[in-house]
Amino acid sequence: MLVAGFPAGSFQTNCYVAAPAAGEECVVVDPGQDAVQGLDELLREHRLKPVAVLLTHGHIDHMWSVVPVCGARDVPAWIHPEDRDLLSDPGRGFSAQARQLFGGLEFTEPDDVRELSDGATLRLAGLDITVDHTPGHTRGSVTFQVPYEDAHVLFSGDLLFAGSIGRSDLPGGDYATILRSLAKTMTLPDETTVLPGHGPQTTIGRERATNPYVREAAPHEGPTRGI
Repeated sequence: MLVAGFPAGSFQTNCYVAAPAAGEECVVVDPGQDAVQGLDELLREHRLKPVAVLLTHGHIDHMWSVVPVCGARDVPAWIHPEDRDLLSDPGRGFSAQARQLFGGLEFTEPDDVRELSDGATLRLAGLDITVDHTPGHTRGSVTFQVPYEDAHVLFSGDLLFAGSIGRSDLPGGDYATILRSLAKTMTLPDETTVLPGHGPQTTIGRERATNPYVREAAPHEGPTRGI
């Protein structure tokens, strides 16, 4: 399987492509701010043809470029229904004060939006992609699992990072809920490669052993940095 990515825009949100191999169809995961140029370069380099955009959640730093990416290639965007309203009104995902940062910006849905459901398997670009609803960062946060040889690749969005987890203090977030989602994700094999929404890749085994939010005695409150 071919997986490649890059950090996009001022939020440094990881945008990924996944395909069975170079020269084949692919899916795009989380095209954030200013992702179009970097994505075009990846597609040319690996001779890939996108067939869908998958969104781990509706925060603006993960879906900023979804309309131009989908529109240029006439492909659908997939998002959980609990976050669909953020596509056209991303300010709903932030505090009133933070919304002022996006004043004057207008967002719309792509022409073709399809809704994700918990436990569904999407058969796209020759890949079997399992959807897990993992709320807590937002109500509609999901992860995507792709089987690879004897393990999995997990696109974790802002649920799980190397050494940390996503913040839960924004509208739609809840700390107890994200810990439950995290516990469900920790049932994956240790060798599962985790590709997070921000920062470097990790593995389930490494996070199980070292991430303070994964341990039974989790910190009383979640992190409040980032988006």
